[in-house]
Amino acid sequence: MTENDPRFSAAFWDRRYRGTGQVWSGEPNSALVEEVSSFAPGTALDVGCGEGADAIWLAGQGWRVTGVDFSAHALGRAAGHTPADLVGRTTWQQADIRDWRLGEGPLYDLVTASFLHFPALVRRPVFAALAARVAPDGHLVIVGHHPGDLGTAVPRPPEPDLFYTADDLAADLPAHTWTVITRTARPRTVTAPDGTPVIVHDTVLTARHTRITDEKARS
Repeated sequence: MTENDPRFSAAFWDRRYRGTGQVWSGEPNSALVEEVSSFAPGTALDVGCGEGADAIWLAGQGWRVTGVDFSAHALGRAAGHTPADLVGRTTWQQADIRDWRLGEGPLYDLVTASFLHFPALVRRPVFAALAARVAPDGHLVIVGHHPGDLGTAVPRPPEPDLFYTADDLAADLPAHTWTVITRTARPRTVTAPDGTPVIVHDTVLTARHTRITDEKARS
């Protein structure tokens, strides 16, 4: 499915971002804001950053942020949206994260991905590679569309394998090296195509990478 599926290609997303209209709201993800506001700023990696709203918000809170996306056009928009006083706190990187491997790349105090959806066989190694980028005592924050939304009037691809719960995500993290802080389906109200309000739920997982001492490692 993913090898030839155009939805998982830079070309697909470049076409989407090539138009003149703004694709997303320009506002940071409210779930991310809620989860991260109490964290001490450090270094952050925002994966699937799109037009940069989350990364720019993080930079405004004092983080030094690397935003990564498939699409060079999206990253161009993100750079263009960045206020002058935050340019020094933001770096934009074009990459196909499906190529990332465990143990490769720098570590960050925060790694976040919002609404990044792959089939489970792809999602698990991708998210494992993201988790491997979290420094000891750092945090992983993942926000996504909940599978329960498939039963609402809000358009979602009719492919259950693309969606996940917080329990699904938590189960993929090694319990001895991660402490789950938030594991929930967060409700919010959106507008369906016919104009009616609909309550959907965002999957939210926040986990802290636990520092392992030599004594614990030997036990």
